[in-house]
Amino acid sequence: MATFEKGSKKLINAWAFYDWANSVYTLTIASSIFPIFYSTLFTDKNELVNAFGFEMKQTVLISIITAFTFLVVAVSSPILSGIADYVGNKKSFMKFFCYMGGIGCMGLYWFNLDMIHTSLLFYFMGLLGYWGSLVFYNSYLPDIAFEEQQDSASAKGFSLGYIGSVILLLINLGMVMMPQYFGFDISISNEIANSGNEIAIAEAMETAKNIAAVKAMKISFITVGLWWIGFSQYSFYILPKGVSSGHKVTKEVLFNGFKELKNVWKELKGNLRLKRYLNAFFVFSMAVQTIMLMAVYFGEKEILWGSDSEKTVGLIVSILVIQLVAILGAIFTSRASAKYGNIKTLIGVNTIWMLVCIYAYFMETPIQFYIAAGIVGLVMGGVQSLGRSTYSKFLPETEDTTSYFSFYDVAEKIGIVIGMLIFAIVDQISSMRYAILFLFMFFLVGIVMLFRVPENKTI
Repeated sequence: MATFEKGSKKLINAWAFYDWANSVYTLTIASSIFPIFYSTLFTDKNELVNAFGFEMKQTVLISIITAFTFLVVAVSSPILSGIADYVGNKKSFMKFFCYMGGIGCMGLYWFNLDMIHTSLLFYFMGLLGYWGSLVFYNSYLPDIAFEEQQDSASAKGFSLGYIGSVILLLINLGMVMMPQYFGFDISISNEIANSGNEIAIAEAMETAKNIAAVKAMKISFITVGLWWIGFSQYSFYILPKGVSSGHKVTKEVLFNGFKELKNVWKELKGNLRLKRYLNAFFVFSMAVQTIMLMAVYFGEKEILWGSDSEKTVGLIVSILVIQLVAILGAIFTSRASAKYGNIKTLIGVNTIWMLVCIYAYFMETPIQFYIAAGIVGLVMGGVQSLGRSTYSKFLPETEDTTSYFSFYDVAEKIGIVIGMLIFAIVDQISSMRYAILFLFMFFLVGIVMLFRVPENKTI
């Protein structure tokens, strides 16, 4: 297989193309169709669910499972990155998580409340596979692109991810909203059809269409897994394997990752800019990721939709709005960072996020939800893309990029664990509105901390 030089267009495009492959998970599973499908399993809006010996709100259960998954990622990624550095084959670990995630997505086809623990295992596999693969995917960035290319490369990755995921979501949306055109049966019994009772016929047809829509949602989970695994093959073919050391894994190697994190922590003491940026990133990323993970659940429970079909269409349309606007958001943020600098741009983006939290507390109508979706889309792509590339640019001169990005990912995941648990606690004792409003404080603190990041490299 041919090798490509660092900074080459083909290598950067192949790296960015993995976003095209895996972003369908975040859009269809994490953000849109799965939350809607999950809500159809409950007849009552406030119905509780029993799992692991506890009774809790539906949304609280998902929040807790999500938090637990990120905790597993935070603990396991240092071990895996340590092995990857030692053996010199980060691509193999990236593949493993990709395939596990894809299989987890396809397993959601069998998700039901009667087998809640097995169902949650598939949800866990999809989430773990997605975020686990990102540990190694992100660590490739400084290996495949020079510093001056990293902002644009990162933005290209997110933009490709948004485009690819929107294409599949549109197909899935067609399946859900017009199941009869995709081979799903929406027929009603002859007895009802010939009864002459127009109300009964209409109700039967609506019920048949809803049943078909749910089946279409389940099929969409399989399409996500196939898309993710299938399109990732191009990235796996082009991306370098890594610098092979020829070493074999031993017991001592398993804890090399934690030793490397400890070394990174010590080195941060001599790099004030990177240390302060990481502290700020930890705080605002906690809030950003929590909102993104729970946005559709919030819209499903708190917004006054006219009917179930209107709710389904409205939620998916709002997610499409977010994704399409996010393409522009990632590009505009990249250009703003080139003009004003990364930190100042991040301060502006986080200020908008802070205002979104306040606005969300008062949202009730679909129109208000669409407006919020547009604003979130504008700043979502920007904060993700710029957060990653800023960290990459602030790194010291080193070949051990995996350890630094492992530290970055651990900080992000622990932040998500804390954010999701706080969200779950506030949601359980009050409501999701107060949970969203509470996240306002994290953005405020993050902005204050960003102001303290030095503009120039400080040793």
